[in-house]
Amino acid sequence: MSENAFSSLNLSEALLTNLDSLGYKSMTAIQANSLPTILEGKDVIAQGQTGSGKTAAFALGLLSRLDPTLFKIQALVLCPTRELADQVASEIRRVARNTPNVKIVTLYGGTALRPQVASLEHGAHIVVGTPGRIEDHLNKNTMDLSNLRTLVLDEADRMLDMGFQKTLDSIIDLIPKKRQTLLFSATIPEQIKAVAKKIMQTPVMVEVAPSQDTVRVDQKFYLVENEQHRMDILKSLVLENPVPSTVVFCNTRQETQSVAGGLKSAGFSAAALHGDMEQKDRDQTLIRFSNNSILILVATDVAARGLDIESLDVVVNFHLPRELDVYTHRIGRTGRAGAKGLACSLHNENEKFRVEQLEKHLSKRFTDSELPPAELLGQAAPRPPMSTLRIEGGKKQKLRPGDIVGALTNGGELKSDQIGKIQVSINWSYVAIKREVSKLALSKLSNGKLKGKSFRARLI
Repeated sequence: MSENAFSSLNLSEALLTNLDSLGYKSMTAIQANSLPTILEGKDVIAQGQTGSGKTAAFALGLLSRLDPTLFKIQALVLCPTRELADQVASEIRRVARNTPNVKIVTLYGGTALRPQVASLEHGAHIVVGTPGRIEDHLNKNTMDLSNLRTLVLDEADRMLDMGFQKTLDSIIDLIPKKRQTLLFSATIPEQIKAVAKKIMQTPVMVEVAPSQDTVRVDQKFYLVENEQHRMDILKSLVLENPVPSTVVFCNTRQETQSVAGGLKSAGFSAAALHGDMEQKDRDQTLIRFSNNSILILVATDVAARGLDIESLDVVVNFHLPRELDVYTHRIGRTGRAGAKGLACSLHNENEKFRVEQLEKHLSKRFTDSELPPAELLGQAAPRPPMSTLRIEGGKKQKLRPGDIVGALTNGGELKSDQIGKIQVSINWSYVAIKREVSKLALSKLSNGKLKGKSFRARLI
């Protein structure tokens, strides 16, 4: 038996059977280094990039300590954004699906408080949420954490970057001092160490070296002359690598808007993602990107936290990040699940010092790659293979993915393989459909019925 096999751990048969069914054969570096200590009940600080498997690590830890017969909140996972909270809750549900009667509730802003209160009144074992909304519930006495056994801070560095320090302090003051605390972060700056000292008991430090996360990523650097040349090279790289999912990282909100606008005006399928967007617009943008209706996402680091696209093909650093650890976090989003990834970084002569800093930080030598051929700019921009339809109905109206598939394929004009991802939320649903049949699909949904009712639908 391999020492990295999950079966080498003291896990229940239900968890082991489920891990096997999910295809989790052996532990990633961060899981192998952190899980034995987590299962011993010790506090742990774990540093690892997106895609390193940290969510499964703390999910297994908190599920191992859970008593499903006690219908009280026993674990709280704090995340910086609602997108990450949704994804973390989804992953915990996957890991827990063979463990009966485990209820997981997500709590975040941008949605009504009353339905969340009602859900909590019916009881929960695990709560996953954002600090602001968790504090709201605690202040209103709508959530009882007196039985809490495990506290998880996920993406702790970004929570502090986003100004949640006081909110975290308030939450921690209101939860039991006798608990296990797990802190997961892509970077461990001094501020994180100070927080850990205040809220943890002799934590064990687990660090996954950047090289372990980025070994499958082909890292290329391109020297540009000026900002117009930088934009031209970005377009050329997209044309040279016509893949379904590209993320372009920018350092500021203004840059994301400018770069996304420049790409769209040149005919590229692109959208900006930044922290100042309305929540519904952020949700819609992420859904369209994840279902291949948008090919290029231009994002800031904070906005892209929680982005979990399994087949992310290319990452482009439009400008190199100001912090060295952010670079490894960015490029760690590609080359996941054993696939080979590509990370392209653009810099000018004045930014060469950042490349030299990276070389020292990663103990790796980078040589500027040959620029893409200029004639690429004469090519037409690739079009996304899918379109997205929005239906004004969701879980509250008892809609399920199967209902939508049935309505679309009824009559035989549309085939099931022309339908992509379907996401059903509380009051709306999104369905990806092959671009060439999107108008037909819209007509079927607009003129037909779902569950015997008519729902408004539109192409976005």
